[in-house]
Amino acid sequence: MAMKMSVEQPLWRALTGYRILTLVYAIVVFALEYEDNAHPALGCAYLAALAVWTFATLPKVSSARRCTRPFLAVDLAFAVGGILLSRYVDAYDEVGPTLPSIWVAGPVLAFAIKGGWRWGALASVLVGIANFVEQNSFYRSTLHNALLVCVASIAIGYVVEVARASERTLARALQIEAATRERERLARDIHDSVLQVLAMVQRRGTALGGEAAELGRMAGEQEVALRTLVSSGIVPGGGNGAGADRTDPGADPDPALERNPDPDPDSSAGTGSGSGGAERARDLRVLLSAYSGSRVSFAEPGSPVVLEATAARELAAAVGAALDNVREHATGPDGEEAQAWILLEEEPDAVAVTVRDDGPGIPEGRLADAEAEGRLGVALSIRGRLRELGGTAEWVSVPGQGTEVELRVPKHDGTAHD
Repeated sequence: MAMKMSVEQPLWRALTGYRILTLVYAIVVFALEYEDNAHPALGCAYLAALAVWTFATLPKVSSARRCTRPFLAVDLAFAVGGILLSRYVDAYDEVGPTLPSIWVAGPVLAFAIKGGWRWGALASVLVGIANFVEQNSFYRSTLHNALLVCVASIAIGYVVEVARASERTLARALQIEAATRERERLARDIHDSVLQVLAMVQRRGTALGGEAAELGRMAGEQEVALRTLVSSGIVPGGGNGAGADRTDPGADPDPALERNPDPDPDSSAGTGSGSGGAERARDLRVLLSAYSGSRVSFAEPGSPVVLEATAARELAAAVGAALDNVREHATGPDGEEAQAWILLEEEPDAVAVTVRDDGPGIPEGRLADAEAEGRLGVALSIRGRLRELGGTAEWVSVPGQGTEVELRVPKHDGTAHD
């Protein structure tokens, strides 16, 4: 599982380095001006305490969770106290910088990173007031430094707030995406099973008449209601295509075009030994050959076409959904169910499966109309499956010359081979 890293974490690491470097700077500046101080021993004691505090609290500035409010209060007190103490240590006003020097910006920045720009502004104002008290007069340089710290803290605090809001938005978007994918998966299962059965019951009941016709009518009503429920909770991925969702009631299915169950996993090729290897990779030839029959021809390469097990099953299910559409809606030139052909091809970085029929073709715009009506066979059972695998599904249909669907799935490192 990937570890989540906050976008503000680099700021905490930078602050840790800043505190150490500025501590060294403050000590060096004090050492160079040591003889000019009225009470240098007191200055040494403060800087020693500041050094101990800085290094002892390095873990506190490693993350927002560890940087607590009590720590921030004491840290700011060290900064303000050092500024005010400088007035006594440098009683002759011979030394320019205060005892903590630019170290005081560290606590202010910690406030900004922890609590946002408002906290940063408050801390910078307190430090600015302490500087004016220490100077005991109004100097332009003091005002300049105070404003610089204030602007920097507000800017960093605002950036942190924006980053946190972006993180929350991203997390919410990922949750919505995961929920949408799960709903799409359930909708595909419903379309591939329940809706198909209801459509078949409606067709058979209408054909038999009598009480069976009433049963068929009820099944048709339930099918419409279920399609509406499924489509109202899912916004499937778009994409242009010339195909239509062929799930309207039509002629009785040809047994040769009925979807066959998935073959025994142990019969497919794998990259490992035993059932564990078979679950890691599957030979698409085995999965797709189950669809061949009197009205479906299957052409395959001479060597195994291996894909990761989940990708292979989903691709085979998408092929089955395409054949369902042929079975239910396409008729050949002589009025019989259309003939279908499956072509499996292996490319260096992808696997392509083409499903073609000799039916009447699909009217332009039929796919969008079907999706708006809640008929999501193409949108979910075919295009949705391929989208989750990182693949594509393309429709080419010429009126009177049939329809061709090309399903393409990229290979992964574990299944690609020369």
